[in-house]
Amino acid sequence: MHSRKGRAIFSLLQPAGQTVTCFISVFQTQQDISRGRSNNEVKRTLSSRQEPANEWADISSRSRIRRFKQNVSRDFFLYLLILPGILYFLIFKYVPMWGVLIAFQDYSAYLGFFQSKWVGFEHFERLFANPDFYLLLRNTMMINVLNLLFFFPLPIVLSLLMNEIRLEWFKKTIQSIVYLPHFLSWVIIVGISFLMLSKTEGVVNHLIEYAGLQRIDFLTDARYFWILLTLQSIWKEVGWGTVIFLAAIAGVDVQLYEAARMDGAGRLRQMWHITLPAIRNVIMILLILRIGHIMDVGFEQVYLMMNGAVAEVAEVFDTYVYRTGILQGQFSFSTAVGLFKSVIGLVLVVVSNQLAKKFGEEGVY
Repeated sequence: MHSRKGRAIFSLLQPAGQTVTCFISVFQTQQDISRGRSNNEVKRTLSSRQEPANEWADISSRSRIRRFKQNVSRDFFLYLLILPGILYFLIFKYVPMWGVLIAFQDYSAYLGFFQSKWVGFEHFERLFANPDFYLLLRNTMMINVLNLLFFFPLPIVLSLLMNEIRLEWFKKTIQSIVYLPHFLSWVIIVGISFLMLSKTEGVVNHLIEYAGLQRIDFLTDARYFWILLTLQSIWKEVGWGTVIFLAAIAGVDVQLYEAARMDGAGRLRQMWHITLPAIRNVIMILLILRIGHIMDVGFEQVYLMMNGAVAEVAEVFDTYVYRTGILQGQFSFSTAVGLFKSVIGLVLVVVSNQLAKKFGEEGVY
């Protein structure tokens, strides 16, 4: 106990000691100069006065190292648990970053990274000069903006509604039902969409015809393509998106709800004035991360829903990279496209994070 108090007092006094030492050193140096001492003598005096400050820094660094070793030895098994996650990010996220070098090369698999010819920003110039660039940018941005406007708020609303369910067995049943679509692959989701929306055999068109209306070709009409993608994303992922929000709601102090009920607040008032402000930081962090992925549509969903009739509104950067990079073997050019997407996402995350902090919210970092 005494050692802990001593370390705490030392950590509090350390910055003050350094500041006082520096102030005294500067003051005495000014006096030495005013007395006419030589520069060499002043330098020797300064070096002797800086030794206590250096000793403070050495003690501080040694204490930090010792404290780190104590933390590791005390929580060894906790650090062991995070080791697989660290290895995953190192092996599959950081090590492959060297591959972005080929975006600035005329890469050849026979020559490798170090022997391939460097071409600078030639592939980026080719991308921006491509007449399809603005088409790809428009389609990618519009699909993500629709998801941001209609998909992102729904898990929040569903979490608030599920939190108001008082029957625990019914709440768990609803959670299991809404979580289930997340575990279905996009192949199954698109197959269900074809069965439901086909112009000749689709259930929806049979109901439309039964109502006396003309059948609608949902799958080959470009006007419905973005809407279909948004509805598919909502049906598949809205339930899974409630996991984080429900966890955040579970951490709200129950006494706040009790005090609100005593003041006469109903459930809607409690939801608006207690639950939403309590999870506001979580919402903001997830929104910032979502904005960072605004250039990522998801290759599998778009590629499976695409056909020749809707290619003008379906072609996005992910499918373009697949066609040019994988099918045509233009690895350097496709890497340049992917790097462009990553840079845009990074810029959006940094800007949105700074805006969030400017308005008093907690950012990602």
